Amino acid sequence: MSVPKGDVFLAGVGGQGTLLASEVLCEAFLLSGFDVKKSEVHGMAQRGGAVTTHLRFGPKVYSPLIEPGKADLLIAFEKVEALRFAHYLRPGGAMVVNAQEIFPPSVGTGQERYPQDVVERLRAVTDRLHMVDAFATALSMHEVRAVNMVMVGAASHFLPLPENAYEEALKARLPGKLVAVNVQAFHAGRALLQPT
Repeated sequence: MSVPKGDVFLAGVGGQGTLLASEVLCEAFLLSGFDVKKSEVHGMAQRGGAVTTHLRFGPKVYSPLIEPGKADLLIAFEKVEALRFAHYLRPGGAMVVNAQEIFPPSVGTGQERYPQDVVERLRAVTDRLHMVDAFATALSMHEVRAVNMVMVGAASHFLPLPENAYEEALKARLPGKLVAVNVQAFHAGRALLQPT
């Protein structure tokens, strides 16, 4: 049986845990016998700026960078970030998008407006758009910092990994006291989607 391969593009805003999510995904792939490469762009991460990660997995991966139009899966932690990086998704690719809206400073100061038609514009990119309210899910667990693992859980439906690989990856990447709540967040996110 051949080992599947794929390209995953993650996009978020500084402070959302995008980088930790990509680390957990990489660890899960490594634990499952895949070769994996990733490349991160932090931008002005500490100021609410864009944070992106290119993650490629397969039997052998030579370059971490995903070309525009080639990503199989786009995981976006904020709606406008999904729109900003939608050109990375291949035709027919899947998009898992957090419904949360985080206004950039330019919107907060009134210089720009937050677009109202984001979901419609994303639907025009792919008919495999999956909107999830990861923030509300994390809030219901009283752990808003777990939004990233809710998103990983929702996106896990589109990745060729067993559920226990994510749990093992969380144990490997997080301090012991944080593992349980993040595993719970992963399963809560997984329950948000039942893709056909």
